[in-house]
Formats: sequence, structure tokens, C-alpha cells
Amino acid sequence: MTQIRFAGAVALAAGIALSTGAFAQKKYDTGANDKEIKIGQTIPLSGPASAYGAIGKVQAAYIRMINEKGGVNGRKINLIQYDDAYNPPKTVEQVRKLVESDEVLSTFQLIGTPPNAAVQKYLNDKKIPQLLAATGATRFTDPKNFPWTIAYNPNYQSEGHIYAQYILANHPNAKIAILYQNDDLGRDYVKGLKDALGAKASMIISEAPYELSDPTVDAQMVKLKASGADLFYNITTPKFGAQAIKKAAEMGWKPVHILDINATPVSQTLVPAGLDNAKGIISVNYGKDPLDPQWADDAGMKTYKAFMAKYAPAEDVNSGISTYGYSTAQFLVQVLKQCGDNLTRANIIKQATNIGADFRPDLALPGMTASGEKDDYRINKQFQMMKFDGKRWVLFGPILTDTFKAK
Repeated sequence: MTQIRFAGAVALAAGIALSTGAFAQKKYDTGANDKEIKIGQTIPLSGPASAYGAIGKVQAAYIRMINEKGGVNGRKINLIQYDDAYNPPKTVEQVRKLVESDEVLSTFQLIGTPPNAAVQKYLNDKKIPQLLAATGATRFTDPKNFPWTIAYNPNYQSEGHIYAQYILANHPNAKIAILYQNDDLGRDYVKGLKDALGAKASMIISEAPYELSDPTVDAQMVKLKASGADLFYNITTPKFGAQAIKKAAEMGWKPVHILDINATPVSQTLVPAGLDNAKGIISVNYGKDPLDPQWADDAGMKTYKAFMAKYAPAEDVNSGISTYGYSTAQFLVQVLKQCGDNLTRANIIKQATNIGADFRPDLALPGMTASGEKDDYRINKQFQMMKFDGKRWVLFGPILTDTFKAK
């Protein structure tokens, strides 16, 4: 069991203090007081999705930086992290410990669809915020049934809609083969594509699921190639994404290749797969890529890179995993700042769905906003298409806004 605690100075820094909207009376739920805000998290430092463990490491480094600057409204953030190995039963065990033993105010960025699904009902029954869950499965943007759950990632079905629009516009006669993770993540992507293809869903001629416990996806890839498909919809996480890309190259299969955003990190997916093998793959993004030269003089990117050099030098500054960790931690701090002296669980949810219009995340693409609403918990609803050129992802086309709402 891995536990990482970070503490910092508690003196108030002028740059972090909330300048307006101070509350006349302080309000606290368990996990917060005049000096501390206790936040809990599970991350996969081991197991099949261990590449995502770096997200938690960057987030912890960001919180350490905030604490060194005085914390949030004079309070340090005590981030408690446990390794759940991307194993749902272990997630249940660790989240119960965070809530019942560590007595956290809120969870934050529990990583992965199966782990989040395993604790969603428990956290909602306990009225503990499942804040900025690291998943885009539709069930995590359902305020009617799960009012204490707010996901950070774009909705997977929505992302599937975007890919369907791209296919219909650019490859209307394609024969589609799908590789997908056999859980809420994978099934949501498949549903999103099929729904948006509508009457043309018959373009899909082969589907192959895989389990997280599978050692490889080689057998699935052989089946998909044999189908005669000329467009490959690759719904995976880094380990299996790399295997699929590499296997396609080994078999000499060169379909139009669409890869979900979860498997797009260059260092964790494309390098192991072989950069030449990944050339031409298409996906989407909603944040700036450190490898894209157009951001070389961008103020937000400079702030990010300075942070990484000082606080997380062991992590890959150019990885989408690192930029994701940075952006989610920045969003958490914004929520806590807006809470002021009302550090109740209900107010955390209220502030997360009412992010101030002046909040400009350092790494958001120009023209994109990050916000939730009372009846629409989707924080990120916008995308831009991108293609891998053998070295980096290159953005193309306009910003696309998703109008889908989970029913």
C-alpha cells in the first residue's frame, strides 16, 4: 500500500488569496479547518494502467507548489494518495479508508472508469464529492442520479460522435473495425460512434473486445484485419494502444486509424509502439501539446514548463499525461479558491459547476472554456481534431463543440 502525503507552509500568499466574496462565517465539513483541506485520491502506481500513475505524481507536485506559496485562502492542501493498481476491489478498499479513516473532505481525480464505477454509489450515498473523476464514461455526468459525481474528461460518447462526424465527412464508404476495452469506457465509445453514424452504423463490420487482464490484444488485431476493414477505431489505454499499433504494423495492415484520446500520450503509447508505426493516426485534443511549436512563446505553456522543471523534473514534460495532471490540479485549486471560507461538500459541488468566467486554464486551447452547469456536469465539451506526423500531434480543423447530453 502506497501512501503519499504532502504538506506545506500555511502562511497566506497574496497571489493565492481570494480577493472577493469572503464569507462572514466560516463553514466546514469533516476534512477541512482553518489550516487544512484534506483531499483523497487513488491512482494506479502499479498494474495494467500504471502509465497513468504519473498523473497523480504531477498533481502532487502542483499541490506542493501551491502549499509552498501559502496554500488556498490560507489553508494547505493535504493530498492523500493511495495506489489502487487500477483494480476496482482495491479502489473500494482504498476509498473507504480515505472516507472513513482519513476523513477527507472530498475525493479528487480517482483515475479510471472501472475504479470510479466501483465507488460511485458509495460516495454518492455518503454525499462525498467524487470530484473531477478521471473518466469520460457517460454515467459520471449524470447529476440527476449521481449529484456528487463530476467527471473532468470529455464525455466518451461525445468523443465518439465527433469521430463519426469525421468519418461520414471524409470516409463515407469506410468498412470499420473496432477494438475496445470491455467496460464502460469502451462501450461508451462504441455507442457514441454508432449513435452518430445512425443509419450508416452498418459501416461497422467487426468488433473485438479485450479485458484489462489480457496479456496482449494480438488475437483481436488478427481478427479485425481479417474482416477486411479499412478504418480502425482503436479504443484503448496506453499499454493496449501501443500493442495494437505495433501489431497492425507487423501485419502490414494500414487502415485509416482513429485512436481515442486516452491512448494518445506520445511517451506512453506511441514511442513503445514505434513512432513510424503511429504516423497518420487521428484523434482529438482539448489542450495544448508541449511538442507543438506554436506554443513555444505561449505564456501558459511557459508557466507549465517552469513548474515541471522545478517541481516535477523526473516526469516527462512533453507527455499528455503530465499536462493532464497539471490541468486537473489547477482546476481543483480554482474550485477550492472559489469555496472561500465555506468548505462544505455541497459548496464544492456548487463551485465546480459554477467556475468563474475569468478562469483561463494555462493549457486550454484558445477559444475553449472549462466549466460545468447545474444540470450539465460536463466540464469539457469541446474538441479539435489532430493527426500524428511521426514526431508530434498536429491540430487541424475548427474547434468542435459537443451538444450531446446524457439521457
